[in-house]
Amino acid sequence: MTAFRPLRLLLDGDALVANWRWLAGQSGPAACGAAVKADGYGLGAVEVVRRLANAGCRDFFVATWAEAEELGPLPEGTTLSVLHGVRDEDMALARVLEARPVLNTVQQVNRWQATGRPCDVMIDTGMNRLGLSVQHVADGRLADLTIDTLMSHFACADEDSPLNDRQLQDFVTLAGKTSARRMSIANSAGILLGPQNCLGLTRPGLALYGGEPRPEARGHIVQVAFPQAQIVQRRRVARGDSVGYGATFVATQDTEIAILNIGYADGYLRSFGDSGSCGEGRFPVAGRVSMDLLAIAVDAQPDLHEGDWVAIDYDLPTAARASGLSQYELLTVLGRRFDRIWRQS
Repeated sequence: MTAFRPLRLLLDGDALVANWRWLAGQSGPAACGAAVKADGYGLGAVEVVRRLANAGCRDFFVATWAEAEELGPLPEGTTLSVLHGVRDEDMALARVLEARPVLNTVQQVNRWQATGRPCDVMIDTGMNRLGLSVQHVADGRLADLTIDTLMSHFACADEDSPLNDRQLQDFVTLAGKTSARRMSIANSAGILLGPQNCLGLTRPGLALYGGEPRPEARGHIVQVAFPQAQIVQRRRVARGDSVGYGATFVATQDTEIAILNIGYADGYLRSFGDSGSCGEGRFPVAGRVSMDLLAIAVDAQPDLHEGDWVAIDYDLPTAARASGLSQYELLTVLGRRFDRIWRQS
């Protein structure tokens, strides 16, 4: 017997592909890959990979070997890189999966050298998060590796920071000093810093899924994920009465309220309380967001009833401004209680 969930996430595959194609165009002659970590930023990595591979994407990136295993067999002609490298605990799985580790430490280099298999390598040029140092390259630590892609990562690509140019210059000095066949530093925001940053491969993530990493993306990147929730109950709240925990919403007049089957356990977080909206702004959130429920004022539409579906306003740049959350968080916190439904093209 199938349970019909009261939450659904409508996903626009055409929009996903259009975003990738626009980013590929901005990447110039560089190959344009796709970060599909965190289950395709919450959209479902298997379907994201299938659709982007059909569109021509050949390079995919996950964070861990568990994510690599969950993807299953890759589409023909595509490759997968595991950004967090390879631990001792990963080696048995890494030997059988068709994926490359992105080596980040000397220990990972030593661990992988014995396999004789290709890898990628991350070089830290100023983010101080993951990666070997420029000095490790100079010291010949990578000499015995078969490297497909030498990578780095911008720390401030979403801003006009002098660190961007400094990181790029430090990175390009390594060209030809390893066995790597190509170099890569640009994520979604890095692509939009200009063609000089695209090198041999770009690695967009956020912008694929409808996020706006820099103002240059405005008008080009389109929304992919559209949450909807069912109405559990409709009620009339008298003037002066409050709604929800803490009584933060008090009706200034008799108000029609719809209670939706969504809350912070589903990723619609408390920061949307009294600031979020539904139905393209027609239905403001009334009061705090509960764990499983949300109240909205629906005077603007008298024909909404129990069981009807309501669209949650979730354009990422707009929702980020309303909630104070990052666009990355807004995507990846969407919970497992959603039915994920890809629109037919």
